[in-house]
Amino acid sequence: MRASDVLLVAAGGAFGATARYVLGGWLADRFGPAFPWHTFVINVSGAFLLGVLMALSVERGIVPQSWRIALGTGVLGGYTTFSTLSYESIALAAGGSHALALANMFGSGAAGLLAAWLGLVVGRVI
Repeated sequence: MRASDVLLVAAGGAFGATARYVLGGWLADRFGPAFPWHTFVINVSGAFLLGVLMALSVERGIVPQSWRIALGTGVLGGYTTFSTLSYESIALAAGGSHALALANMFGSGAAGLLAAWLGLVVGRVI
């Protein structure tokens, strides 16, 4: 592990966390609290972007490793929200919204897998 890589992750993480906060707040204000669309959209878009990045970096060799570390681990690591997804699903269930809790957890998982696959497809052709 190199110190420069740690700095790339830290800088990327700050950017990703800020993007998550800004976009998440905007989505929450726009769509309200009935369903955590902010977390869903952030997780699915993060999965898609990671798929694109990995296709461009690992599979095609277009994006250098340092950028993959900064963008993948840093930006997207700070941006995606699995721990929030887990908590919000439990909170929905605890509040009696069992169907929404299941839709949130499994819908995010399925949509995330689809988004990552689509990201790989896009990354392979651009």
